[in-house]
Amino acid sequence: MFQAVCFDFDYTLGDCTDSIVAGFRHGLTALGWPEPDREAVRATIGYLLEDAYTMLTGDKNPENRAKFRPLFLEVAQELQRREAVLFPGAPELLRALKARGMKTAIVSTKKGDTLEIIMDRYGLLSDLETVIGSADVHRPKPDPEGLLLALERMGVKPQDALFCGDTILDAGAAQNAGCHFAAVLNGTTPAGDFQEFHPDYIASDLFDLRTWLGV
Repeated sequence: MFQAVCFDFDYTLGDCTDSIVAGFRHGLTALGWPEPDREAVRATIGYLLEDAYTMLTGDKNPENRAKFRPLFLEVAQELQRREAVLFPGAPELLRALKARGMKTAIVSTKKGDTLEIIMDRYGLLSDLETVIGSADVHRPKPDPEGLLLALERMGVKPQDALFCGDTILDAGAAQNAGCHFAAVLNGTTPAGDFQEFHPDYIASDLFDLRTWLGV
């Protein structure tokens, strides 16, 4: 059906909730804000860290937004690399796609080296054609820059690719890139929010996605 299948990471392939919440609590309290609620943080996962900071605090000051990222990473980066877990069915799906000759990639707002460490820890890095992280692009999703870069590296046209993600940012990136989109309901975005993007499929989990893909 597709020559390539690209994935978002957080709440699509993997779960880093505990380490991300720890990073937000450290970063926000260091800047004088109260400790954020876990569910409030979960609702920002997938957004650029600076935008998530503003979503949680209402503060649009560029200097404060810039200060937040290194504070967040002080705690969250190593925790994510050590403790991130993949959702059930993720390893099997990636290996099945490769076995069928489909190219796979990750396109995420997470740091690329962190993604590579996580996937290598699970023995899956070699199953991916490329990994696009936050440092590889100038414009985050829903801008299609990262997705188009991944497809360029793989030599695949947008119309021959599927992007799988859990947020409307992912859906928007797929739409703006001109590729197909499948929503995965592992995160906090309800199925109804994807309807305006006319997804090819809405999967309840990765097992459902694999069945739909026929691999």
